[in-house]
Amino acid sequence: MTRAAIYTRFSSQMQREASIEDQLRLCRERAASEGWRVADNFSDRAISGASMLRPGLQALFQAAQDGQFDVVLSEALDRLSRDQADIAAIYKRLSFTGVRIVTLAEGEIGELHVGLKGTMNQLFLKDLADKTRRGLRGRVEAGRSGGGNSYGYDVIRCLGADGLPVTGERRINEPEAAIIRRVFAEFAAGHSPKAIARRLNNEAIPGPRGKLWRDTAIRGHRARGTGLLNNELYIGRLVWNRLRYMKDPQTGKRVSRLNDPSDWITTEVPELRIVDDSLWEAVKARQGKIEAEPRVQAMKATRFWEKRRKLHLLTGLAFCGSCGGPLAAAGRDYLACSAARKLGTCNHKESVRRPILEEAVLNLLRARLMQPDAVAAFVKAFTKAANTEADSQEAARARLKSERATISHKLDGLYDAIAEGLRTPGLLVRLEELEARLSELDSELAAPAPEPVWFNPNLSELYRKKVAELSATLADPEVRIEALETVRGLIERVVVSHENGQVTVALEGALAAMIGLAQNAKSPSREGLYGNTLECSVKVVAGAGFEPATFRL
Repeated sequence: MTRAAIYTRFSSQMQREASIEDQLRLCRERAASEGWRVADNFSDRAISGASMLRPGLQALFQAAQDGQFDVVLSEALDRLSRDQADIAAIYKRLSFTGVRIVTLAEGEIGELHVGLKGTMNQLFLKDLADKTRRGLRGRVEAGRSGGGNSYGYDVIRCLGADGLPVTGERRINEPEAAIIRRVFAEFAAGHSPKAIARRLNNEAIPGPRGKLWRDTAIRGHRARGTGLLNNELYIGRLVWNRLRYMKDPQTGKRVSRLNDPSDWITTEVPELRIVDDSLWEAVKARQGKIEAEPRVQAMKATRFWEKRRKLHLLTGLAFCGSCGGPLAAAGRDYLACSAARKLGTCNHKESVRRPILEEAVLNLLRARLMQPDAVAAFVKAFTKAANTEADSQEAARARLKSERATISHKLDGLYDAIAEGLRTPGLLVRLEELEARLSELDSELAAPAPEPVWFNPNLSELYRKKVAELSATLADPEVRIEALETVRGLIERVVVSHENGQVTVALEGALAAMIGLAQNAKSPSREGLYGNTLECSVKVVAGAGFEPATFRL
């Protein structure tokens, strides 16, 4: 019997959640009419068809590679993708695994469908974008918002003469406008965005969208018109279409690009002015002076930020034990709480030397994590939890088998009744319901039982040996980057606290990655095995010995 996988998707929060169920029902009906067994179904909710980074679609690819079905059934080709290149890639990938694509709208998909429908769907996206932009341009030229709202303004919600909601109208929020004028005045007077943000946070003044103030939100990017100090709406000038947004085909992430100034749409809205021209010009003059500094010009010339790489072991992994914020560079070879230094919201301003912290973490990875007694305790606890889960799954399978036997018996009776000439509408409806449920049960019972997890009895020693080898390679410039990333993968987070003049380092290791390293196997999921969360944590007081490592489920 042909095994079918159903793929469903709706692309917008504005669409109904039931859209998925409607697609699923129609596809099930088609599968039943073809005599196919539905092996599984995959769905993506409120995700654009122009993105390949969809959990449901990626799971579909993996299942196809594992040979779990013979055909993919969907409502239409645009449910799989609207992007021409992506449709071709999906078709090629599924064809390679021997899986066909069938849709309710187009039938079985071939190269011709991929070319023609892919082009049509691509044109649909472009046409939709063009129509949306035309509508937004008309609103902007009328002095209304083209989307979103800036700090310092309130959205006006009211109905027009036609009874429909009025969109794009806004008015000045006076308390926020006063903060804007203060920020402009302080910056023009020589204060840095970092110092301004720290003072506002210390005074408990809410930032944009009610969050903390950050120096980047104040500074922004002058050429792109982002940030508080560059928003021309504050001088009564509405600028639209300064930026365009595109999806990176490799990552699927949206990135911005600066449009040519000739494409910008500018409308004067004097009723929305918050800052006078003299203050605005003073801010622009200081920004120009800063940009002319040699160090800034040097950073621009070398594209400093794009060339930065994670060359240190704990980049992005070290956190403050007081506020939970990240530790960031504080001078050469020092780390400190970024919330304390930039935002002023944390009292722990002490710094810690990066090399000393890295060495402490490496010692913990080598000597304290994966100790034999701790590993034995973990294996025992995990085995117990796994057995409990396996028993639960086996009981669930037994219930499904019992229900299947009951439904099969009922269907035999209905088949006999039909053979004897009984064909009432109610009987046929009941027959369809039971057959659909039988198909669902077959799909659930067809799923393989979880494979048992095997732990090497020398897990601790193997792990310790491999971490020691990795640590040694960190000094080799030829393989340092690769070794660094492997070691970083073993670390979940490092929490640094300052108490009574001592530095306390708490290391949480990624146990799944550590087990994978020790067993030379593919690392289990960080969500754990059999659905259990795995976590290993260890704590050390610098210069005062170590506390026992603990494993817990």
